[in-house]
Amino acid sequence: MKMVNAFAAAAVYLGLVHNAAAQERVTWWYEQATPDQQKLIQDNIVGPFDKSQPGYKLVIDYRGSELDKQLRVAMLSGNGPDVVYTAGPSYVAPMAQSGQLLALDDYAAKYKWADRILPVFVEMGRYNGKLFALPKTYETLGLFYNKTVFDKHGWKVPASIAELETVADAMLKENITPFAAGNADWRGANEWFVTLALNSVAGPDNIGKALRGEIPWTAEPFVKAIDTLDQWWQKGYFGKNYFSLTSSEQTANMLAAGQAGMMPSGTWQFHNVDTYFGKSGATPGFVGFPSAEGKPVYPLGIGSTFSIASKARQPDGAAAVIDFVFTPAVYGSMNSAWQGEWNIPLKDHSGVKMGENTSPLFTDTMATLARAVNDGDYGYTTWTFLPPATDSYLINGIEEVWLKRTTTADFLAKLDAAFQKEKRDGKVPAVPAR
Repeated sequence: MKMVNAFAAAAVYLGLVHNAAAQERVTWWYEQATPDQQKLIQDNIVGPFDKSQPGYKLVIDYRGSELDKQLRVAMLSGNGPDVVYTAGPSYVAPMAQSGQLLALDDYAAKYKWADRILPVFVEMGRYNGKLFALPKTYETLGLFYNKTVFDKHGWKVPASIAELETVADAMLKENITPFAAGNADWRGANEWFVTLALNSVAGPDNIGKALRGEIPWTAEPFVKAIDTLDQWWQKGYFGKNYFSLTSSEQTANMLAAGQAGMMPSGTWQFHNVDTYFGKSGATPGFVGFPSAEGKPVYPLGIGSTFSIASKARQPDGAAAVIDFVFTPAVYGSMNSAWQGEWNIPLKDHSGVKMGENTSPLFTDTMATLARAVNDGDYGYTTWTFLPPATDSYLINGIEEVWLKRTTTADFLAKLDAAFQKEKRDGKVPAVPAR
């Protein structure tokens, strides 16, 4: 009997070894994530994916804030991951142009992605007529505010630029920083505020014209937008510690504690807002960013994209991973625990189950954004629609304006020169029809 058991145990062991050997490794390099966030990905994506089919084993390598730089180097040498995870469409076009990415059209047909994903996002992943990327999440920028502080002082939530400046000036008189903001951990936070100014002052229609090359970035609407943003900086709306505050947790904590009254930021901040307002006991609010016209603006952004490397060792496995992410189960489990970072652009949410503790403010905001996208009533984020060199200059150059080292005119002239060159080189991301 013992001999039989021994043979049975050996057979089971050999079977497990055989199955493990049969599973091909699919690699995915991810950005920074806390240990808790890594566990969420493991529990809700990696583990379930591995169990869903016997052929592949998903391996995620967390590369932190250096992901973009490491990815570019690896892709040039052909040693990158199977699943290519970028910071947005502006990174996709150059990679597609240089032949580093695999066209996804056959996989899109196989998995029926066009039937499951909002059409505008499928179109935004195209380059020269072929599909090269799908978004992990779509997002918008808006205005978080401390409702408790607003109620205490009798302040009206602003809908126009004039109302925004009125309440910001009132906050300064009360020694409350108007905007909780910082870029100590992410210099790219600079462009959040440029994006808001461009959309709220110049307006989405003018931005669309500039992206299509119909007007230059030196046009008067953009001059007015950058001048307005610079005035906010010079008046102290961004506070005294912008360069030493982190863009995420410290700013959310500042807002929740009532040290700041508002926080111009993106929907990726919902997780931190929920955490810090839960600790402070104050009540958060969120609205579309005020505009010159008095109508809220929702700049559309893609926070990150999925592609497949042209030299992927397991392209079919990479496609299976991407397909697995675009499911109601992943949407519900990840958004319930990590709000704002996994707003996967599914067409149909009927099969999504959200956790009981999910913030109604988050779900309402995402519903509003979905309607705006569906109706074509959205603006443009710079990291989604500008090509990479232009976007890089914008991030660095706006500091030169704020610190009085250059003028608005010179900043926009250099921005336009960079954009026109990249446009000629075919590096401008797709601009969907509205």
